[in-house]
Amino acid sequence: MTRRLGGGSLVIATHNPGKLKEISALLEPYGITCISAGSLGLPEPPETGTTFVQNALIKARAASAAAGLAALADDSGLSVAALGGRPGVYTADWAERQWFEGDPGRDWYMAMGKVEGMLQAHGPGTDRSAAFHCVLAIAWPDGEQAVYEGRCAGSLTWPPRGDMGFGYDPVFVPEGGEMTFAEIEPEKKHAISHRADAFAKLVADQFDA
Repeated sequence: MTRRLGGGSLVIATHNPGKLKEISALLEPYGITCISAGSLGLPEPPETGTTFVQNALIKARAASAAAGLAALADDSGLSVAALGGRPGVYTADWAERQWFEGDPGRDWYMAMGKVEGMLQAHGPGTDRSAAFHCVLAIAWPDGEQAVYEGRCAGSLTWPPRGDMGFGYDPVFVPEGGEMTFAEIEPEKKHAISHRADAFAKLVADQFDA
C-alpha cells in the first residue's frame, strides 16, 4: 500500500511562486500546508536524469532531505513522436538563449521554431503527434517515495496561435480539439492538461478512501 501524506506541511520543490500557488490551491482541501523550497533557502539540485521520473525524484529527494519533511516535486515537458520523443526532459533547455549581449533567459518562440524546423526537415506528411508529460514525485525523509505520471496527447500545428498559454502551448492542439492550449481558457486547459492528469492520480492514491 502506498504511503499517504498526513495533514501538515509539505515542501514543494520549486523556487517559482506561481507553481507554489497552483499546487497549494490543489492540496489545500486536503489539509496540506505547502511551503516552497525557495522560501526555505534550499538549493536547486542539478537535474541530471534522462527521464521525467528521474528528475522529479531528484528534486523531491533533495528537498525532503534538506528540510526533514515530505516533499513534492514535478517535472514536465513535451515529447514529439517524429523527433524520437525530443525535446523531452530538455523541453525548457531548447528555449535557453545564449548568454551574450546581456540577453539571457528563455525564448519560447525560438524553441517552437526549432521543433517546427526539425519536423519540416522530415518532409511533408510527417507525423505531427506529440504529448505533454507531467510527473509528480513525493519523497519522505526516510527514503520512501511515490510517483504519479500524467499525459495529454495531441498534435503540433504551425504557426503558433493564441496568447493565453506559455511554453509550447501555442503550437499544441490537444487530442479531439481544434484550438491550441494557448487559445483555450486557462480553467478548461487545466482540466484536461498533463498536470491535471497527474494530480488526479495523486489525489486518488493519497486522499481518496
